[in-house]
Amino acid sequence: MRIAVFTDLFLEVAGGIPSSISAQKKELEKLGHEVTVFCPGFKPSKDKSVVILPTAKWIKAGGAPTAKWPKTVVNFVTEKYPNFANDFDLIHAHYEAGASIAAILLAKKFNLPLVQTMHGREDMAIAVNVPHPFKTIAGFSLNKIHKHYLKNLTKSVKIKTDTYLAPTVATRNMWELMVREANCADQVITPSEHFATKLRHYGVYKPITAVSNGVPDDVVNTIEWKVRKLQRGSNEPLRIIWTSRLSKEKRIMPFLEALKIVKDKGGNFHFTALGTGNDFEAARKFVLENGLSKNATFRGAVSHSEVLKALEDQHLSIINSYGFDTQGLTILEASATGLPVIYCDKDMDKVILPSGGMRAKDETSKKMAELILKILSEPELIETMSKACFKNRKQVLQSTQIKNLLAVYEKALKK
Repeated sequence: MRIAVFTDLFLEVAGGIPSSISAQKKELEKLGHEVTVFCPGFKPSKDKSVVILPTAKWIKAGGAPTAKWPKTVVNFVTEKYPNFANDFDLIHAHYEAGASIAAILLAKKFNLPLVQTMHGREDMAIAVNVPHPFKTIAGFSLNKIHKHYLKNLTKSVKIKTDTYLAPTVATRNMWELMVREANCADQVITPSEHFATKLRHYGVYKPITAVSNGVPDDVVNTIEWKVRKLQRGSNEPLRIIWTSRLSKEKRIMPFLEALKIVKDKGGNFHFTALGTGNDFEAARKFVLENGLSKNATFRGAVSHSEVLKALEDQHLSIINSYGFDTQGLTILEASATGLPVIYCDKDMDKVILPSGGMRAKDETSKKMAELILKILSEPELIETMSKACFKNRKQVLQSTQIKNLLAVYEKALKK
């Protein structure tokens, strides 16, 4: 199968979307399929199977390259691949911006089946990252641009503000954008069934399949991972690691507030944060001002091999996102290595491996602190969760999930 992957996030940016695309690409190629990634980038790629799309020089979304207007991208691809319909069997789009919109236009232009992966809640991205009063302007503008290119390719979308997930004009606009994007595809993929349910609620009528992000098999097979243990009564600190962006949507600051509560109650722990983001400096400042300097280490952006090395001697991994319908590949990776996960979002109950983690009673710092203190008082829980991770980790391996992805591709090809 010859697959054209269009994504707005891939090169020169760390995160779950680029990681999941890379893992899928590698596994598909291992099975004999051809995968070409079309994405924006500031410099040429050494990988010949990665095509750099026309990229805006001055516009950056969180430091990431941004594709130029969709029609510019379509013209570029058409000129580079005049026989596009014969060069590829299927298009797989990730995200909902310029490159992904262009993927929809190309699919319609060349009558190719289109698979769309909806990675997460863009309404929450606006709500968390855009300052008031610009949320409404941002949501309206993004939806208007999206509608301009795609309004004739699917049924019109009109969502009213409600008390469920669209309480504001900004969030309503972002749900309209997400639903429109999904309905332009032949098959839709979400990382979890709970996100699929929400998309259906707001009007997605195309088939949706939940396909988990997959952890590359070599992550598990090349290192002899051990069951995590913390001995009761020892002076060993509880080691917690953070491998997501240090950003507002990942909620690093509420987690640091939880650690301060644990410290004030005499908890013995050490926190390691890998990565950077829009709250990186605020996080370091909080640690300095609240007497946590000896309990926390910030290592900034590191290579994937360094991340894996750091995971080896930890007791817990943390994901503190709430309401994003995300499925952090870094958390699945931790679970696959036998590292238990603590979290706060009930929607992640089915994402975390069975019995491989513990959830705080709600999203507040107080309840997360209570969870950590409980584990400190019952350290045997760590070993129990770690063993459960090993027992169930096969289900998050890429070799397992790629079969589900290929099944979706086959459905799209039969359209």
